[in-house]
Amino acid sequence: MTTTTPPRRKSVYAPLELFDTARLLEHDEREIASTVRKFVDIELRPNIEGWFESATLPRELGRRFGELGVLGMHLQGYGCAGTNAVGYGLACLELEAGDSGFRSFVSVQGSLSMFSIHRYGSEDQKNEWLPRLASGEAIGCFGLTEPDFGSNPAGMRTRARRDGRDWVLNGTKMWITNGNLADVATVWAQTDDGIRGFLVPTDTPGFTANPIHRKLSLRASVTSELVLDNVRLPESAQLPEAVGLSAPLSCLNEARFGIVFGALGAARDSLETTIAYTRTRDVFDRPLAGYQLTQEKLANMTLELGKAMLLAIHLGRMKDAGGVLPEQISLGKLNNVREALAIARECRTLLGGSGITLEYSPLRHANNLESVLTYEGTSEMHLLSIGKALTGHAAFRS
Repeated sequence: MTTTTPPRRKSVYAPLELFDTARLLEHDEREIASTVRKFVDIELRPNIEGWFESATLPRELGRRFGELGVLGMHLQGYGCAGTNAVGYGLACLELEAGDSGFRSFVSVQGSLSMFSIHRYGSEDQKNEWLPRLASGEAIGCFGLTEPDFGSNPAGMRTRARRDGRDWVLNGTKMWITNGNLADVATVWAQTDDGIRGFLVPTDTPGFTANPIHRKLSLRASVTSELVLDNVRLPESAQLPEAVGLSAPLSCLNEARFGIVFGALGAARDSLETTIAYTRTRDVFDRPLAGYQLTQEKLANMTLELGKAMLLAIHLGRMKDAGGVLPEQISLGKLNNVREALAIARECRTLLGGSGITLEYSPLRHANNLESVLTYEGTSEMHLLSIGKALTGHAAFRS
C-alpha cells in the first residue's frame, strides 16, 4: 500500500492554489507560465496604465514577444517553438493577466496570421513569412470580419476577381487587431470558386489601414479598418490549401482556444488584486476582508475561477491528444469569458471608489473582457453552436 504525504497547510492561499491546478501541469508547462509571468511583471505591467490611457501599443513589443518565444509558439518549424496546447494556453493566461491587449496581439499573430500561413500556405509563403513573424520582425493581421458581416462571415462582400494571372481585391474589413501595425494581412474574399484566402503585403498599392479611435475597451491594442481598393496581387499570393469558409473558421478556432485560457488571466489578476486590497483596507476599524459579505464574494469568485481553469486544462489535454471539437472550444470560450467578466465586475465592487481608477486592474479587465466576450464568436453564437450540438438544429440559419 502506498501512502502519500498530505499537502502542507498554509495560513493564506492564492485562489488557484486551493484547486492545486499546478499539480495538473508538466514541468515545462509550469516553466512557460513562470517565464511569461515574469516578463509581464517586469516589462509590461509598469506601462499598462499609460498604454491603456493613451490607447497605444508600441510596435517594438512585437520583437520582445518574439524574443520571449510566444509568437506562433504552438506551431512546428519555421522558427516556431512547437510547444503543446496547454503550454500555449498558459502563456495566453499570463499575458492577459497583464492586459487583454497583450494576449490579443500574440493570439492574432500566432493563431490567426501565422496559423493561416502554416496550415494553408505554400512552402514559399511559409519560408517567406513564418520565421519573420515568429521573431516579431514582421507583424501580421487577419482580415475576415466586415462592417456588416461578423457572425455571418459567409456573407462577406470583399471580392477577389481574376485579371489575367493576377488577382484584384476590393472590399472592407473591420475590427482588425494589429491592422495598422501589420506588414502582411491574411485577407478572405469571395471568388467565383467560393471563399479563398490571400496574403496581402500592407505596402501593396490600394491597401489602406485606418485606426479605430475612441474605444472604451481593448485600448492597449491597435484595432483597424482595412480598405482594399483594386489591390492587385500575383497568383502566388493566394493561400493554395484554403478552400471555402472552413479555412478561416479553423483559424478562429485556434484563436478561441487561447481565449479559453487567456480570459482566466484577467480574472485571476482581478481576484488577486482585490484580495490584497481587502486585507489592507479598513472599514469600521477592521479589515474589509474580515466581513462575511466580502468573504462570500471572494469564495464564489474563487470557485468559478478554479472550475474554469480545470475546464481549460481539460480542453488543452484534449487538443494535445487531437480530439477537441469546435463545439467543445465554444463551451470553454463561452464559460470562461463569461465567468471572467463576472469576476472582474464583482471585484470592482469590493474596491469601492478606488476601483474606477487605473490604479487597480479589475475595471480595466472588465472593459477589455466586454470585447473578448464579442470577438472570435459572440457569446450568443457560442450558445447556439452548443445548442446545435445538443439538438441537431441550427437556430442561426433560416
